[in-house]
Amino acid sequence: MALTLTEGAKLSNDVLLEGVIETVIYDSPILQRLPFIEIVGNGLTYNREKLSASAAFYNVGDTWSEDTPTFRQITTALTILGGDADIDNYIARTRNNVQDIEAAVVALKAKSVQQKFDDTFINGDTGDDAKSFDGLDELCAAGQTVAMGTNGATLTLDKLDELIDTVRGGKPEMLLMSRRSRRTLNKLARTAGGGVVEHDRDELGRMVAFYDGIPIGVNDYIADDQTTGTSEDTSTIYALQFGEGAVAGLTAPGGLTIERVGALETKDATRVRVKWYVSVALFNELKLAKLSGVRP
Repeated sequence: MALTLTEGAKLSNDVLLEGVIETVIYDSPILQRLPFIEIVGNGLTYNREKLSASAAFYNVGDTWSEDTPTFRQITTALTILGGDADIDNYIARTRNNVQDIEAAVVALKAKSVQQKFDDTFINGDTGDDAKSFDGLDELCAAGQTVAMGTNGATLTLDKLDELIDTVRGGKPEMLLMSRRSRRTLNKLARTAGGGVVEHDRDELGRMVAFYDGIPIGVNDYIADDQTTGTSEDTSTIYALQFGEGAVAGLTAPGGLTIERVGALETKDATRVRVKWYVSVALFNELKLAKLSGVRP
């Protein structure tokens, strides 16, 4: 069963770990909603549907033809993401009455882990960094790409609707875009009148924008200076579904962990390690699409 980090945190008795997970998910709409599948081993091999089976009409006495879907076997390896945080013993002893130094230092390290995951979730490319995992830009199939134009163009609601329709088997569960693209969408909504973009509170009590009932997520690692034809100021918007048959995270048992390494020999400090064996899998290409060439 796949669980989000939010649900997984409820099963933990480690107060420090709960605080780390809250920090990790707070500014990441992806980690708030992305379900993670726990796997045993260093990776997962699964079948990604490549071509659907067909059906036909027959007359009485006709010979029936057999037709089965075709699959492509994919192997996704877990990667090691994390970092060490050192808590100076002098500061911890002399300033502990002001704040919990360990919690503050580990929270900052957890924030950097979240930022690295969010960046890799979009831009990860194992061809450039074999230690990482492939992100949405690499996972998205060529046939699932909608283009604004040869040299890009300003976002339109018609193109956004086309992107949504490119995801099959139900509506997308998130539209992921840059802050600039969100501003453009808000401007389009104001021009079109009320009701195009609606707002409501999420499970964390914060206001979230919805387009056509689909939550809008912002990722700061979707670049606004991508090159499309002769334009060098374009961006990308992603539409995706979450789950074991769509886009899901992979994690080792226990998920995100806090490991107390202990006292250091070379300095008066204690080390804590934030560690995560993690990756991302796309089980069906039709569950992910992108709109490229979005200009300001």
